[in-house]
Amino acid sequence: MCRLLLLEDDQGLIDGLKYSLEKNGFELDVARSVREAEHALRADHPYDMLLLDVTLPDGTGFMICEKVRASGDTTPIIFLTAADEETSIIRGLDSGGDDYITKPFKLGELCSRIRALLRRSSMHKPEAEGKIRSGPVLLDRIAGKVYLGDKLLELTGAEYRLLCLFVLHDGQTLTRNFILDELWDGHGNFVDDNTLSVYIRRLREKIEAESSRPAHLLTVRGVGYRWEGEA
Repeated sequence: MCRLLLLEDDQGLIDGLKYSLEKNGFELDVARSVREAEHALRADHPYDMLLLDVTLPDGTGFMICEKVRASGDTTPIIFLTAADEETSIIRGLDSGGDDYITKPFKLGELCSRIRALLRRSSMHKPEAEGKIRSGPVLLDRIAGKVYLGDKLLELTGAEYRLLCLFVLHDGQTLTRNFILDELWDGHGNFVDDNTLSVYIRRLREKIEAESSRPAHLLTVRGVGYRWEGEA
């Protein structure tokens, strides 16, 4: 049974989530403040996922996310945000969150998102074989090659790094700033915002069946991009 920690101070939402998540086979602990969440995270039992509200009486869910990531903990994190809090969504993803769902949301949708993220997290061990298959592509990270079916793709170094970044974060929305930071190679070679748009277009032309209607490399309006291997 997967153990989840919910950080939320709305009792009505807590009751609904507790009923639905436990009915779907999850074990749920609840923290109603940042202080309670910090105490729960210091306990001996690890959590399989954190569900973090943004605004709490004594702080924010961002604080918890940042502390968790600063400690090297890669536990999957989903933020619960209000529908009109676009800046909160961006900050949550930048602070290390893996996904977000906007309120009000359907409990069934949340359960599906939790299972999908847990599944991706458990399968995220690419270093073991050096090869990752995701959707239409196969990455051979040892050889530094990418195949579309049986066809070897001709990619530039930046395009290859960008595709690896997306595949390694399958199902996660990546902000443009996060992508730009990751593509900086430490030798003064970097990608600016306009060049990133060009690389996205070129990858779609090489990977998607219809580049104008992408099924895998998706745009998340106002935030960034998301790779969906299981389109």
